[in-house]
Amino acid sequence: MRRSWHERFAETPGVLRGAQLKQTVVPVLGVEIGGSEFVTMAGPCPIETELQLMATANHVRRAGAHILCGGAFEPLGPPSAFQGLGLEGLKMLARAREESGLAIVIEVMSEEDVSMVAEYADILQIGTRNMENQPLLEAVARSGRPVLLKRGLGATIAELLHSAQLILDNGNPSVILCERGIRTFETAMSNTFDVAAIALLKHISHLPVIADPSDMAGKSDLIPALARIAVAARADGMIVAVHSNPDKAWSDGGESLDLAGFNDLMGDLEPWLEIRRQVLRKREPSRCETAAVRSMGAVD
Repeated sequence: MRRSWHERFAETPGVLRGAQLKQTVVPVLGVEIGGSEFVTMAGPCPIETELQLMATANHVRRAGAHILCGGAFEPLGPPSAFQGLGLEGLKMLARAREESGLAIVIEVMSEEDVSMVAEYADILQIGTRNMENQPLLEAVARSGRPVLLKRGLGATIAELLHSAQLILDNGNPSVILCERGIRTFETAMSNTFDVAAIALLKHISHLPVIADPSDMAGKSDLIPALARIAVAARADGMIVAVHSNPDKAWSDGGESLDLAGFNDLMGDLEPWLEIRRQVLRKREPSRCETAAVRSMGAVD
């Protein structure tokens, strides 16, 4: 007999859709992640200067972004490389939120930093290399902030759901899953886009699911196509790296859109988002209602 999805992922029952919980919607400063709208998170990775951050924040807001992302810590690369602005970067992000009105999502690297980052962030991001860092997951869960959980480089879907379950078990129901590509034998791109993971997660889990087209390919010219694919797979949103001058970025310039490129992305994506809205209105009319957590459709 064919196993059902609930049987296959029985070890993580809290993240699965069911009769009592069919869709979680995470509200952040008036934005509903997992609701009827496709939510775009955009910003520089990393933050370099306050001028750069403010200009980017205001630009992405005008272009249609809902949430500002920015890196205050850059642990990758050699010790001599730029390591991020740390606390000063967090303060800049708080000022950018005040000026732009955008909620902010910030990656936190260690459990010792959770309380400091949570003081400034609206959403705490767990990066791909920390997806199975249990002390960090427990700490962000206890912070009370929504958690954006990125899939690990070589993590299975079951392992991603185990990490999400751990956050839920520590009292935090506001978890957002992120498919950001996985490591495979392919080397033409930074990572391989597992679009089937988005489709499966939307089918089996009540948690919101977003895509990271910047991390997926590591090449900015592929971001628009990957974003369209994510919409078609029923993702609830995306997170995109944006820089005012990617050629001179202190890091991650190759995967960052410039400001004009972000405008083009948002404009080109609109017809696809309209199709998404039409499909949602037909399939899930209750999705347009407002609530922090609500029921929507079931899974076999």
